[in-house]
Amino acid sequence: MHYAIALFPGFEALDAFGPLEILNTLSKQTAIELSVLAATREPVSTRSPDPDAAAKGSVCSQEIVPTGTFDDFLALSPDARSSREGKRKREIDVLIVPGGAGTRFPEVIQPVIEFVRGVYPSLRYAVSVCTGSGVFARAGILDGKRATTNKLRWGDIIALRTEVDWVRNARWVVDGNVWTSSGVSAGIDVTLALTREVYGSEVAVEVARFIEYVWDGGDDGTRDPFA
Repeated sequence: MHYAIALFPGFEALDAFGPLEILNTLSKQTAIELSVLAATREPVSTRSPDPDAAAKGSVCSQEIVPTGTFDDFLALSPDARSSREGKRKREIDVLIVPGGAGTRFPEVIQPVIEFVRGVYPSLRYAVSVCTGSGVFARAGILDGKRATTNKLRWGDIIALRTEVDWVRNARWVVDGNVWTSSGVSAGIDVTLALTREVYGSEVAVEVARFIEYVWDGGDDGTRDPFA
């Protein structure tokens, strides 16, 4: 199974690192592949593109160095796609898109929107965390589907696309092959639920136990204390 996470300047740390920790743990039990993607190979920071976002004097952000770019998976020639290397690069099974302050800046998030739109037809699963569902909405892959998002940004996100059936009372929502989740820490819950879907309940519960995360192995995502 090939997992990929799409990053952008101003991504929310736990939106990304929560699911990544689950994948790190899962990789000890089963063979998986992970690609960390961005518009370029330059380090991607959690720092908000808004210069006034941090408290005055605060210096607090983290960076991830991508393993590849969006174009690696979109700008392949027909010959490259038929080769072993082209096939390996093209076939992302699971794409994870976090949210964060960067989603509110068109110049930052547009490359992610275009990537999601281009790669979605070949995905087995598309997973969003927090305001990452707004990226999915703008890419058009939520039209006619049920979805959820961060409750603190609820009004802003649902206004992006009226064609979506937005579900407020949900920790995560599954509609077809699209999995959307609520705010920040809900990325852990939805990734554990996806682990259960793909590898079985026993594996998901063991991963949760290993990272010492309190998770109900039978949770269906409808219980949301933040709604």
